[in-house]
Amino acid sequence: MEDLVMTGANVDKAFWRGKRVFLTGHTGFKGSWLSVWLVSMGAHVTGFSLAPNTDPSLFEVLGVEHQIDTSIFGNINDLDALVKAMRASQAEIVIHMAAQPLVRYGYANPLETYTTNVLGTAHVLEAIRQIPYVRAVLVVTTDKCYENKEHGNPFQESDPMGGDDPYSSSKACAELVTTAYRKSYFTTNQGGGRTAIATARAGNVIGGGDWSLDRLIPDAIRAFNSGEPVVIRNPLAIRPWQHVIEPLSGYLLLLENLFHHGDQFASAWNFGPQDSDTRSVSSVIELMAMRWHRPASWTLIDAEQPHEAQLLRLDCGRAHDKLNWHPRWSLEVAIENISTWHRSHHEHGDMLALSLAQIAQHQSHTH
Repeated sequence: MEDLVMTGANVDKAFWRGKRVFLTGHTGFKGSWLSVWLVSMGAHVTGFSLAPNTDPSLFEVLGVEHQIDTSIFGNINDLDALVKAMRASQAEIVIHMAAQPLVRYGYANPLETYTTNVLGTAHVLEAIRQIPYVRAVLVVTTDKCYENKEHGNPFQESDPMGGDDPYSSSKACAELVTTAYRKSYFTTNQGGGRTAIATARAGNVIGGGDWSLDRLIPDAIRAFNSGEPVVIRNPLAIRPWQHVIEPLSGYLLLLENLFHHGDQFASAWNFGPQDSDTRSVSSVIELMAMRWHRPASWTLIDAEQPHEAQLLRLDCGRAHDKLNWHPRWSLEVAIENISTWHRSHHEHGDMLALSLAQIAQHQSHTH
């Protein structure tokens, strides 16, 4: 299998230099990676998020609080605090990543999940409506926002929204809320047009520094380090796996186009891996075990589990054609980079330098 695929466009460092960016969810896994990438390009970043909820956390390991201009621990459902922070940032670009991101947590905590993912998104968009100088907005949702009848066909952006569990349906709702705000307040024929708003739907994102509970890669690393089999729910579940740098590069390219071309790009976008990296849970464990020099052993959770889709695939042809965005790293390369990252962390390496080096490596088309 090829390690690299079509390279496509690079993120434009010159564009981001000096840009004022307001990022919700900056304390999370994806938010921490994105924060240090933006800062490395010269962006002025204000982060707004709950405090980190894992120990260790990538936010603390990378020193994100000391990298970005302003770090605010706040709740997106506090509209007054959100508006105050966003106004003070003088943001030209808003990236909304704050979310309750876990399927099983959503089953156990449905009201929190809906409040954060639906009302929280509405609060962010309402704050933007009150601030005239925001030019480009990206609302990050998930590939699980689609109505999944498991027919096997890759989902396209025009497919119906759905979701059979609180997390998935809350993200579908977030998509609908964003569309309604866009059409009601931010299109030219409604007196808007100053702010271009898009949504992004990524696959199963993996990478160094994810210590979340109830996610395959962190669970596998913990099991490997303790010499135990990996405890999993469904070894045959098939998902679109991608290194975190892949969708983040897509988000940044999309925002550049939103900023320059407005409504032409103000819609929904899929960012997923090449088709060959839509693989089973068991195959991911086998790849990881090889890198960690451990036996690829797992055990099933000994309890009835809530429903999760068996098969999920994304059609990213629109991002390929319109944004010249293409995934660059195969799943093998992604896991190799995760292994390198966690080995360095275990050896007390400079994790900010390594994370930025992996971003540079991705952008330079090498592996």
